[in-house]
Amino acid sequence: MLEGAKSIGAGAATIALAGAAAGTGNVSSSSIHSVARNPSLAKQSFGYAILGFAPTEAIASFASMMAFPTSFAPQ
Repeated sequence: MLEGAKSIGAGAATIALAGAAAGTGNVSSSSIHSVARNPSLAKQSFGYAILGFAPTEAIASFASMMAFPTSFAPQ
């Protein structure tokens, strides 16, 4: 019973990784579109893209930090 609960908890924590992947794709897609529309603002757009990547990747890190201890916790 406890093994099943640990697996469900780890799986639920890793759902955030799919959201982080979608967020990273969205940020990079928006960055490419903005540079294609106005190439002179590429440097400024890159700074904004980094500000978008940082919290998205932080969510992925937090999800991993929650999933691994949950799945390897002692009984």
